[in-house]
Amino acid sequence: MTENRIPPPGCTWAQRPKHIILTICLTDVKDPVIKVEPGKLYFKGVGGTEMKEHEVEMVFFKPIDVEKSKFGVRPREISFVLEKQEEGPYWDRLLETKVKQPWLRVDFKNWKDEDDDEEEGGAQGQDLEEMMRQMGGLGGAAGGAGAADMGDLAKKAYQRPSLDDLDIDDEEDDMPDLE
Repeated sequence: MTENRIPPPGCTWAQRPKHIILTICLTDVKDPVIKVEPGKLYFKGVGGTEMKEHEVEMVFFKPIDVEKSKFGVRPREISFVLEKQEEGPYWDRLLETKVKQPWLRVDFKNWKDEDDDEEEGGAQGQDLEEMMRQMGGLGGAAGGAGAADMGDLAKKAYQRPSLDDLDIDDEEDDMPDLE
């Protein structure tokens, strides 16, 4: 019995008091179909190394605000910042169903524990705003009036460090040269 079901793409998620950060981990997506509704998100597109078709429908644990939510289709992924309708305690899970989905994982690089947010004050909100401005080609709501001004600030904040700053003494290298 082989079913001709379209496989879901790999997805990761993290959350903040006001937002859900969701990433569809699929490269080089061609003509994606993306529908964001208060209770669910639908995605269908062709991408990945094998350029296969992928499809997923996620029914959320709680509703989101579609008007304030944004997404960006990038060469390596599709990124979403979904605004929660109700700010407050963290959701127990992303999806309405309690069944673990093999294609959905926690995004540990963006995850912050609920009690960590209080210690940082408003800093995480600014980082999230900078991330949204850098996404480019956003769907959903447009950026704020000061978006151009913040773009230069964000570029300065995310410059790659120079290796010239490291104090590495070539004479102390005990490793033999590779031939």
